[in-house]
Amino acid sequence: MVEKVERIWMDGELIRWDEAKVHILTHTLHYGMGVFEGIRCYLCRDGRSGVFRLAEHIDRLFDSAHIAEIEIPFSRKEIMEACKETLRANGLKEGYIRPLVFIGDGAMGVHPQDNPIRVAIITWRWGAYLGEEALQQGTRVKTSSYARHHVNVMMTKAKICGNYVNSVFAKREAVRGGYDEAIMLDTDGYVSEATGENIFMVRNGLIKTPPLTSVLAGITRSSVFTIIADKGMQLVEQRFTRDELYTADEVFFTGTAAEVTPVREIDDRKIGLGKPGPVTKDIQTTFFQAVHGELKQYQGWISYL
Repeated sequence: MVEKVERIWMDGELIRWDEAKVHILTHTLHYGMGVFEGIRCYLCRDGRSGVFRLAEHIDRLFDSAHIAEIEIPFSRKEIMEACKETLRANGLKEGYIRPLVFIGDGAMGVHPQDNPIRVAIITWRWGAYLGEEALQQGTRVKTSSYARHHVNVMMTKAKICGNYVNSVFAKREAVRGGYDEAIMLDTDGYVSEATGENIFMVRNGLIKTPPLTSVLAGITRSSVFTIIADKGMQLVEQRFTRDELYTADEVFFTGTAAEVTPVREIDDRKIGLGKPGPVTKDIQTTFFQAVHGELKQYQGWISYL
């Protein structure tokens, strides 16, 4: 359950939480054509609050909107400031930020015609997405029976609302089976990503992650690329199969919500020693130091309130 806060930013104004309502004929509610982002704000070690890679997230929001043929009626700068303003209005030192761009009510039918484009920004307190235990001990996952989108079925480089029905199916299936998360294969049968996370594997010191063929370009994924390079570790973007994951020394997820989460078991098979490995722990430690403003070389990733 999301913890209620005081204000939500909607169409340029901060309104009370309970007043943030839309008409039942809102086009996006029926057809799923809207775009969104997930962003985190962290309480840094110096006592300031910092939004992690805000500019990159807002750039991706606008890229998603462009792909979806939605023209956002605010500038990038206005949306970035609105994210900070909403955090301040709710007195949140840290939390999750959800910008949402959607098509309002007016015409019905698949074509939205000239329905208004609306924008909301919601903030709330949110801890570890897969749980604190998963961050420390690793998570249990299952390969989904649902394939990730084919690149000519849905626009996989856009964070489009309707795309996530695919993730909802896979997540429900995994949780119902007693697992924490699902791994999704692409339509050729290769590992793609999880329901809301990118995936990495480690084998004999080599780190692999799937290329961005049918995968959303994760902001945390990009950050981890930089951390890996700075540590002198070897990384390749390469397709691999589920059974290659089974024999990996380590596997981990990355994502704004999931941060850097180790995977200890896949399809009832123990990964490595069945606990977070040294490479994962090293990357995870550096990532959390970076987001909390402890490392000078990554200060550029943080937009302070």
